[in-house]
Amino acid sequence: MLKVLKAAGLAVSALTLATAGGAMAEDLQRAPESVVYFINGTLGDKSFFDSAERGIQRINAEMGIETKTVEGGYDPTRWEAALFDIAESGDYDTIVAGTFTMVPLIEKIAVEFPEIRFVVFDGTVDYAVCGCENVYSILFRQNEGAYVAGALSARLTTAGVEDIAEGSKLGVVGAMPIPVIDDFLVGYEAGAKSIIPEIEVLKQYSNSFADPAVGKEIGKAMYDQGASIVFQVAGASGQGTIEAAVEAGRYVIGVDSDQALLFEESRPETAERIFTSVLKQVDNSVVYAFEQLQKGELKLGSAESLGLKEGAIAIAVNKYTDAVVPADVMEEIKAIEAKIIDGSIDVPTTL
Repeated sequence: MLKVLKAAGLAVSALTLATAGGAMAEDLQRAPESVVYFINGTLGDKSFFDSAERGIQRINAEMGIETKTVEGGYDPTRWEAALFDIAESGDYDTIVAGTFTMVPLIEKIAVEFPEIRFVVFDGTVDYAVCGCENVYSILFRQNEGAYVAGALSARLTTAGVEDIAEGSKLGVVGAMPIPVIDDFLVGYEAGAKSIIPEIEVLKQYSNSFADPAVGKEIGKAMYDQGASIVFQVAGASGQGTIEAAVEAGRYVIGVDSDQALLFEESRPETAERIFTSVLKQVDNSVVYAFEQLQKGELKLGSAESLGLKEGAIAIAVNKYTDAVVPADVMEEIKAIEAKIIDGSIDVPTTL
């Protein structure tokens, strides 16, 4: 009899836990009311942080969600306490943060506050380790944008554009041989070779995200070897590659944000050499996440890869693009984008 009672007790406990777990999962899909965006830095970067802020402003204006932005500054020793205080306040049902440097903190704090949702962009928690059923991670299919940029670059070598020699080489400067950087490289080369199979794409790593001198040295060497366009995927090291493009009178492609805008006012001659950039459109990604959450369909407890189809990846098109890229070439590139979106083109990836 005692064994029967114990078994019954265990069954009730299991049922209670399952019910509680189901209720928690259902509660996590509730409509968002109050959202805070924590920046591990400050606004004004004209890149990820500003882009995410535009997304936050849109969910406030378009969805009526109460939002707040907290700038955590660039001292990483202060981030954990600041993020913990935000979570502990109980004022927000969802916290947005981004970049891989925030991932360890999100993994820790999300476990301590399972009732709060976390949206992480351009990084993913290790779900196998932390569980993190309350975390949605946004990754990007950067290989798709790189493919488009590669196709555009190759096509320009046949378009009779000034400072882009017929039959010239292309180049890519990567920061380090890691999967996300290699994803750019693989996509770019595949896109270029889809237009000109025999085109030579020079590739080299700066082995640092923060060494502009090395980035410039590599860029200069590539231009000296006959590259008319170099795609820089090297963080701050890529600033040196941009300088090399200006000095060589050639072109460079930016990454993550529209990098021509960084120089538009201060150094217009530099902006003119950045005819496009491969964009990670964090704003659209943030809006996408909250649209899914409002529908009760956000894939919490998992990472999702967003690309051209979701509006999360694109190439910059601006006045500098218009000055370099002929209209007929741009139409060809738009057709390539459409084929990636509908699945007609399968872009290789390292991820």
